Amino acid sequence: MHAETKSLVAKLWNYCTVLRDDGLSTIDYVEQLSYLLFLKIADEQYRNDLSDAPKRIVPEHLDWPSLIAKQGEELERHYRHVLIELAKHPHTNLGTIFTKAQNKITDPAKLQKLAVDLIGKQEWAAAGVDIKGDAYEGLLAKGAEDIKTGAGQYFTPRALIEAMVEVTQPTPDDTILDPACGTGGFLIAAHGYIARKYRGRMTKAQREHLSNGAIRGIELVPGTARLAAMNMLLHGVGNSDGKSLIDVRDALANQPTGDERVSLILANPPFGKKSSITVYGTDGRMDKDDIAYDRSDFRSTTTNKQLNFLQHIMSALKVDGRAAVVLPDNVLFEGGAGEAIRRRLLREFDVHTLLRLPTGIFYAGGVKANVLFFDKKPPRVDGQPWTSALWVYDFRVGQHFTLKTKPLRRAHLDDFVSAYRQGDPRSERIETERFRAFSLDELLKRDKVNLNISWLKDPALDDTDSLLPPGVIAREIVDELQAALEEFAAIADVLGEPVPDEAIA
Repeated sequence: MHAETKSLVAKLWNYCTVLRDDGLSTIDYVEQLSYLLFLKIADEQYRNDLSDAPKRIVPEHLDWPSLIAKQGEELERHYRHVLIELAKHPHTNLGTIFTKAQNKITDPAKLQKLAVDLIGKQEWAAAGVDIKGDAYEGLLAKGAEDIKTGAGQYFTPRALIEAMVEVTQPTPDDTILDPACGTGGFLIAAHGYIARKYRGRMTKAQREHLSNGAIRGIELVPGTARLAAMNMLLHGVGNSDGKSLIDVRDALANQPTGDERVSLILANPPFGKKSSITVYGTDGRMDKDDIAYDRSDFRSTTTNKQLNFLQHIMSALKVDGRAAVVLPDNVLFEGGAGEAIRRRLLREFDVHTLLRLPTGIFYAGGVKANVLFFDKKPPRVDGQPWTSALWVYDFRVGQHFTLKTKPLRRAHLDDFVSAYRQGDPRSERIETERFRAFSLDELLKRDKVNLNISWLKDPALDDTDSLLPPGVIAREIVDELQAALEEFAAIADVLGEPVPDEAIA
């Protein structure tokens, strides 16, 4: 992290600790920061606009100067008024950032210090995206550590995102979607990759495509959507006065239309056993719960949230589109709808790579996850499956990470990125101890087409000198038990005896 970025994060973080004494969580603080940052940057852009008729992003009576001109209780009242009024701009970045906004800094003196001293003294529009964007993302990362708020579920490790983006190689001609975008990490990384790789080589049409909705996300939770919208703006994605690139809705509610299908999907759908919905698929079954979705593009009916997101992603890809999706283990082995979806995936898509992830890299405890890479193909005239072989890279066995003492770094994934050989024919891939290919015939012969494949033995089981510290071992035991509970809950659900979510929380 750049020295100036570190200084800015430290300054903003230190004030967060002051506000926590007033009951604000880290994410509450970042939300308030987002409102004030937007107003300040919008004002800077207006003042720096040298055109004959500079465009106001925020109405004059609601803008930054109108706010900092006031003090004390008058400042706090006007701030609340600004938040209410700016929420009345649907489908724009203004609307996404300010929808349902509330002032949670009830002490006028602290609000004034945050606005005038911390936000007001920094020239945000002039700062490079590597400074202001990384500073904001640094605060989001700290917010993800706040277990009580559950904010970690919206945060994918940056090292994993970067590796996924690098092997999928986004281009200026791609349309890129994250249907469960959280705080926008995948979208920002994809934009950054394109900006670096194609700097100075993009046509005007490609630049316009990239800035006008080529990269977009869907997020169910308005509060998280606002963080994503602000995160993207600070990283140079989209425009303050432009159309919102974050669609605040339930991605699973509607079947994608032709215009909504994309060429690249990068996603880490929410973890959890099931969602409170009913999905009607084309298999004639009904899985009853609270809300009904009629998805004729879903071949299998299930309330398993991850399986439905996988079906949605399969539907949202264009022909020849590609996807990289983080999925928990149960999606790879679950029977019933899970098996039917995997069979369809192997038949209609080229499912070519699986990265088995280690535990200890996600803020949600007990998560055993993978990244599945697959490409959408047109229907085959000969009726043969598109998948010929699945290459599995086992980055789980023998790997031990913790969020605090040994976090996952991008360098840890160098071997996987190298073995992936993006751009080369997959026939040129080389098997190694951790990287093996399994033919379609081998996969179909496995019980329930189970793709949860492992062949390595943990060296720590035979080498007493390599034993981990007791605290790490204890954490891993907790993670193993939590993962086992979720796996048994998934089995019970298939057998018709669903386990309440709170029982495995």
